[in-house]
Amino acid sequence: MSPTPSDGSHGIRISRVSKVYPGTARPAVDDVSLDIAPGEFMTLLGPSGSGKTTMLSMLAGFVGVSAGSIEIDGRDVSRLKPHRRNLGVVFQQYALFPHMSVAKNVAFPLQQRRMPKATIEAKVAEALKLVHLEPYADRLPTQLSGGQQQRVALARAVVYQPRALLMDEPLGALDRRLRDQLQREIARMHRELGMTFIFVTHDQHEALTLSDRIAVFNEGRIEQVGTPADLYERPETLFVAQFLGESTCFRGTVDRPAGVLRCERFTVRVPEAPDTGSGVVIVRPERLELCAEETEVPAGHNRVAATVTDVVYVGTHHQVGLRFADGTTGMAMRLVGPPLPAAPGDDVTVAWDPAHQAVVADPAGAAVSVPEARSATPVLP
Repeated sequence: MSPTPSDGSHGIRISRVSKVYPGTARPAVDDVSLDIAPGEFMTLLGPSGSGKTTMLSMLAGFVGVSAGSIEIDGRDVSRLKPHRRNLGVVFQQYALFPHMSVAKNVAFPLQQRRMPKATIEAKVAEALKLVHLEPYADRLPTQLSGGQQQRVALARAVVYQPRALLMDEPLGALDRRLRDQLQREIARMHRELGMTFIFVTHDQHEALTLSDRIAVFNEGRIEQVGTPADLYERPETLFVAQFLGESTCFRGTVDRPAGVLRCERFTVRVPEAPDTGSGVVIVRPERLELCAEETEVPAGHNRVAATVTDVVYVGTHHQVGLRFADGTTGMAMRLVGPPLPAAPGDDVTVAWDPAHQAVVADPAGAAVSVPEARSATPVLP
């Protein structure tokens, strides 16, 4: 199947789109804007009820918009019927015709478009080759595994070379091993086709593994859009930090002149601190270093005393549970190999490079203005 050219003809623009269902108090999607580049793999990530599936349904045309517009190729398609948008759609439930063979399932959208028989046969063969199912062309869906059925659904969705492929939790019904396998297959298909993919999931691992960019949804709105590395390393909100991966979160008051976050029992250095009032310092578990002695802390690192609460072996690494003096709990990650510097009940010094932390406003705290004249609590170098 020849790649779809990424020449600007498949860009998608979502402009201030909202959806309010009758009888509901708040919008399911609330004033969402998002540009999706040609050939991009964009993931809509969020918990149940965050609005991501409603947004995908509005893109597909299955649900009408209450406000705003959706453009494809520069054309407003907000009021077009689904079949006139020329978009491929794959759902969690495969929706295959049980009485039809694999080949006939894949051929169905081409027959609906009244393509010549020879063209249909060639396109079906090409699509089955793309998903590595050529030997299964004559089998019925019930003779296939769940992963194979989902491949048939993918082949059927791309066989007519749609403008974009929309996928709503397509791997949700599969076990972890099959999910990992299909993730690799979907990534390969995206590379080979060069087509715009829009993927809905609540699974952070899926989003990080597959995406060029991720839009994180929360309560009908987009919290942040960025590359997987941007969202993981530089979250802009506490929700993004906590939804996308594990974090240790220190809450306090940002003292901008002093460049510190003042917590209840200690301070944390925050160079170039934003003016957030009540703030949260976020540190990922792989960035935390455990030091048995304070003299082991590298120069320039933040350091906070903690007690080890538990150690869990998870194959490639240990997860080390921590409790800090102000009651904050957190977790460090240590690769299996070097001996751990502490066991449950031991006191340790936890250190990290401030370059590897993020500082965001604390949605649970009231805004606090820090007097300019306030002196800094001493922070060890």
